[in-house]
Amino acid sequence: MRRLWVTGYRSYELNVFKEDDTKVQVIKKALTDYLKNYLEEDEEECWLISGPQMGVERWALECGLDLKDDYPQLRLALMEPYTEFDQRWNEGNQEKLAVVKGRVDFTAPVTDHPYQSPQQLRAYQRFMLTHTDGMLMVYDPEYEGKPKYDYRQAQRYQEQGDYPITLIDFDELQETAVEWQEDQQNKNQE
Repeated sequence: MRRLWVTGYRSYELNVFKEDDTKVQVIKKALTDYLKNYLEEDEEECWLISGPQMGVERWALECGLDLKDDYPQLRLALMEPYTEFDQRWNEGNQEKLAVVKGRVDFTAPVTDHPYQSPQQLRAYQRFMLTHTDGMLMVYDPEYEGKPKYDYRQAQRYQEQGDYPITLIDFDELQETAVEWQEDQQNKNQE
């Protein structure tokens, strides 16, 4: 069994405030392309494990849900750092998370109580690192944002043993945007 932690920027860090933003489609294409290649490497059971954040984490789970029909070995888990994670979100974002939670194979909080301290976030990182075999991040170290904490922790963890970290950076997203645009033009010509 293989287990992949997928994380990255929050939607606001990418200036994405609407679901129909082209950036979402480009990021989902980049994630889907990577996940297809990852799933085709080996047909053993594979868990895509992500968090509840609005942005790359939710988009990755949505991509995984779209791929499940073609890749029956794929399982999806949504892990929350603590209970009531989305309590401060607006109703629309709470509903979006609830929809994804209702469709994944497994969901649970890492700690069994609402937010109390940053220790819960560190426990979440530790859990994700020790319960996965590698990490995929939509992240560019030149533009840090909140994912820098997960990235730095994963780098430290990597020093202890084999833990591959794959980054989809802004250059790769730009290449994907060009491909996506060409695909759209081809569809419009049909």
